[in-house]
Amino acid sequence: MFHKIIKRGNRKVGKGDHGNEGGGVYGYGNSGYRNSGMVSTSNVTINHASRPAVAVAGAGNSQQHPGVAGSNHPALSPSPSMIETLPFFRDTAVADRPGLFMRKLQICCILFDFSDLKIVRERETKRQTLMELVDFIQSGSVKMNEACQEELIRMISVNIFRCLPPASHENTGADAADPEEDEPYLDPSWPHLQIVYELLLRYVVSSDTDTKIAKRYIDHSFVLKLLDMFDSEDPREREYLKTILHRIYGKFMVHRPFIRKAINNIFYRFIFETERHSGISELLEILGSIINGFALPMKEEHKLFLLRALIPLHKPKTISLYHQQLTYCITQFVEKDYKLADCVIRGLLKYWPVTNCQKEVLFIGELEEVLEATQSAEFQRCMVPLFRQIGRCLNSSHFQVAERALFLWNNDHIVSLIAQNRAAILPIIFEPLEKNVKTHWNQAVNGLTGNVRKMFLEMDSELFEECERQYLEKEAKAIELEERRDLTWKRLEAAAAGETDRDDMVIAN
Repeated sequence: MFHKIIKRGNRKVGKGDHGNEGGGVYGYGNSGYRNSGMVSTSNVTINHASRPAVAVAGAGNSQQHPGVAGSNHPALSPSPSMIETLPFFRDTAVADRPGLFMRKLQICCILFDFSDLKIVRERETKRQTLMELVDFIQSGSVKMNEACQEELIRMISVNIFRCLPPASHENTGADAADPEEDEPYLDPSWPHLQIVYELLLRYVVSSDTDTKIAKRYIDHSFVLKLLDMFDSEDPREREYLKTILHRIYGKFMVHRPFIRKAINNIFYRFIFETERHSGISELLEILGSIINGFALPMKEEHKLFLLRALIPLHKPKTISLYHQQLTYCITQFVEKDYKLADCVIRGLLKYWPVTNCQKEVLFIGELEEVLEATQSAEFQRCMVPLFRQIGRCLNSSHFQVAERALFLWNNDHIVSLIAQNRAAILPIIFEPLEKNVKTHWNQAVNGLTGNVRKMFLEMDSELFEECERQYLEKEAKAIELEERRDLTWKRLEAAAAGETDRDDMVIAN
């Protein structure tokens, strides 16, 4: 699905998306824009509801228009008397198009309150203007100069870098919502935001965009604010962000180390502080593609990222929301460098859940994928603690955990690794297998356990019989120890009863 999103950057906007092309386009003229300081971003603040505000660096007048993001006032529409009609690009001479482009950008810097039904016409005007800007960049009819590019990024920043509304859990204290069970939050301003994101995507992927110039405006500050927006609860916005950030990573090589480090920091904060973030799965999807392109031998920086960020991501209780993407990233590392398998498996064991059975099922599934890429030497280093944990899973009273652990023996590569090291593995899990056969309440688990026992018997009958003999001896000793304990208790009870009788006789005399 991610690759389909990536292809979106090459999709042309259809004519049907433009609405009524015959309608007039309204907006501010030059005097209504520069003098009022409407697009100045020097005081624009970008912050989440639960975070301190951060000022956006930018040149320009410090005066703030009430409709610009970061203002303390609600977004307002322009007065009808201040609106002028602007022509379409196709009706304008090529030499005049850059100037018209700048004036249209000024219109798009106005933000609207989507709960106000009185400004429907003005909102539609902005939407039509944004669509025309997308077409203008897509066509490449006029190459944008540096001033146009600067103004374009400023307009995009004013629109998308905003204070996110409080997440549902911030008001209720509840756990993060499951997107498959609960209706996701949908931003009411999406009709404009979507086109702004599309405009940014077209600008980034355009062959006319010179990275040497563009990196002055798509800088580290811009990338950080873009990453902040991944905490949006609107899944449509996160999909666009994912595609755009991935394209920025591919096109702006100078930003690559910074982007990886910034994503690291988001993970650290999520793991060790908040355990609340809406965009972890999307960030992991981007990283999955990045990891796939790592050159060999792998840098130490990348290995540290695996150990310090990816493996600890197994700790949060909301792992089910991003586990699929996390598993892909983890297995990519092991496939790139098989020597990392031991570290990964020990990391899984470190964060293995104790009471969360659904999470345990996820861990076993991930473990199977990691073992699929594990070589014999790395397997031998971790097989003892690994199969001790698998033995505990086999005896789980939750049938899904026991069943999923037994399914490991359906994987030919894992069976091959077990067969090579059966002398160490069978003594560890023989007792859990016998307990399942005798006492587990689930018939499916009993049947699967019988199949695994039969597999070991056929694999090495002498070893199986030796393990069985040791198990029976251990059971006999346990029974003998229990009988001794019962006998000791009976003697103590008799001695206590005798003392009581003597005390009664003394009192009677």
